[in-house]
Amino acid sequence: MKFLPMESVVSELEGTLVKDPDPFSYFMLIAFEASGLIRFTLLLIFWPIIRLLDLMGMNEVGFKLTIFIAVVGLRIPDIESVARAVLPKFYMDDIDIDAWRVFYQYDKKVVVTKTPRLMVERFVKDHLKADEVIGSELVVNRFGYLTGFVYDFGSDSDRVSKLFGDEKPSLGLGRSSSNDSNTFMSLCKEQCHSPFTTTTHNHDLIRPQPVIFHDGRLVKRPNPAIALLILLWIPIGIVLAIIRLSIGLVFPFWLVPYMTAIFGGRVIVKGKPPTPPSTTTTSTTTTTNGGFLFVCTHRTLMDPVIVSYVLGRRIPAVTYSISRVSEMLSPIPTIRLTRDRHVDGERIKKELEKGDLVVCPEGTTCREPFLLRFSALFAELTDKIVPVAMNYRVGLFHATTARGWKGLDPFFFFMNPRPIYEVTFLNQLPEEATCSAGQNPHDVANYVQRLLAATLGFECTNFTRKDKYRLLAGNDGTVSSHARKPWLGSFNKVVTTFKPFIR
Repeated sequence: MKFLPMESVVSELEGTLVKDPDPFSYFMLIAFEASGLIRFTLLLIFWPIIRLLDLMGMNEVGFKLTIFIAVVGLRIPDIESVARAVLPKFYMDDIDIDAWRVFYQYDKKVVVTKTPRLMVERFVKDHLKADEVIGSELVVNRFGYLTGFVYDFGSDSDRVSKLFGDEKPSLGLGRSSSNDSNTFMSLCKEQCHSPFTTTTHNHDLIRPQPVIFHDGRLVKRPNPAIALLILLWIPIGIVLAIIRLSIGLVFPFWLVPYMTAIFGGRVIVKGKPPTPPSTTTTSTTTTTNGGFLFVCTHRTLMDPVIVSYVLGRRIPAVTYSISRVSEMLSPIPTIRLTRDRHVDGERIKKELEKGDLVVCPEGTTCREPFLLRFSALFAELTDKIVPVAMNYRVGLFHATTARGWKGLDPFFFFMNPRPIYEVTFLNQLPEEATCSAGQNPHDVANYVQRLLAATLGFECTNFTRKDKYRLLAGNDGTVSSHARKPWLGSFNKVVTTFKPFIR
C-alpha cells in the first residue's frame, strides 16, 4: 500500500503518542494475561539483566530478550486476545493527548513502533485512528507456536520510505534525539518534538475514541516496581480473601460490615434506603404486601451482596449467567434467569410477592464510567422501583472478567488491600414515572438509567451484554469458556462509531 500525495504524518508510538518510552510493562501484561504468573515472575526476574544491557548500549539485545521471554511458546490468538481486550486500556491511560491532537489533524497517519505490530495495531487503528502501523513481526513455527524471535524487515527509515515511495511525509513526530538523521524523521518535510502544540480550537472536544470495554485482572500497569508489589502481595491477598469470604458466610448479616472493616474493607452508604416491606397476618397465614425492586448499576458480582449487607437482611438477587462456584459462595439467595422473557417475568413476579429483590438490568458489568443499556423487563413487573447507584474502588485486581474464569471474581475482589464499595440509594420512583401510570417500559428503563448515570457522573450508552462479550471474548457471553474465541477484526465491526451510542 502506498499513500497518495496528501497531508501525512508519521509518529513514533513509545515516548511520543504514549508518554512512556519503555514498553516493558506492556510485555509484563502479555506475560500475565496470555500465560500466567510463572512467566510474569520470570520476566520480572530477567528485568535487571535487560536493564543492564540497556545501560551497556545493547538496547536491541535487551529488547529482543524481553520479547523472547514474553511470547515464546504462545500462539498468535493468545497475543491477539490480550491486544484486543487488555492493552488498549493501559495505552489509553498513558496517551499524550497533545501529541495525539497534532497527529489527528492529518489525512494519512502512520505509527512507527519498536513493539511487535500485533500488540499495538488494535489500539492505534481503533482509538488513535492510524492508517498504518510499522512494527516488528513475530516468527511462528510450523506448529503454530511463537518462537520468541522477530523478522528483520530493515530499519524503520527504510520501511517508511518504501511506504510513501517518492512522496515525503508532511510531518514527523518523535522524541528529540541527536540521531534524527538516521531515523524516519529525516524523511519528513517537517519534524516536531515534545512539547506539542496545535492551532485547533475546542481542544476538550477532540478526544480519542474511549475504551469502554476492557478485560484483564490487573488494575495498574505492571512496571517493575508494581509487578514486584503484586507478587509480594499475592500470598497475603489469598489469605485475606479467604478470611473476608468466610466472614460473609459465617457471621450474622448485621455483624458483617463491622468485621469487614477490621480486615480493611469499607462500604460507603449514601441516601436513605426504604423500610422493609410490611406483612399482613391472618389466623392461618402471613403474607408480604409486595417487595421493593432494587435496580442497581452492575460493577461486580458483589453488587447484590453489598446491598443486602447494607440493608441488614438477605435479599435475593436475579442472576443471568454466573458460575456455580459463585452461586455456592453467595451468602444471599440467587434466582437464575432462563433467558425466556415470559418465564423470567413470572419468576421475578413471584419473588417480589415474597419480598424485596435485587436486579442489575445491564446484564453484565462495566468497569469504565459508562452504563450499558437497561433491559426494560424490570419496569413491566412492578411500580415499587428503588434505583441504587453502585460503584467500587480497588487497588490491584479487577473483580470482573469476560475471558477468564468467573468463579474467581469474588476472590480477586477480596484480594485487594482495601476494597471500597459506594452505595447510593435514590428515592423510590414516583408512580407517574412507572408503567402503572401508562409509561412505556423502555422509557422507564431509560429514565432509571439516566438517573443512575447522573448520580455517578457516568455516561449512558446503548451497548449491550453481547457487544461487550463479542469485543472482549469473541462470543455473545453464552458459549462455553472452552469455545474457540476468534479474532474479531476491527472494533468498528462491532460498533461502527461511538457517538450513536451515547445519549
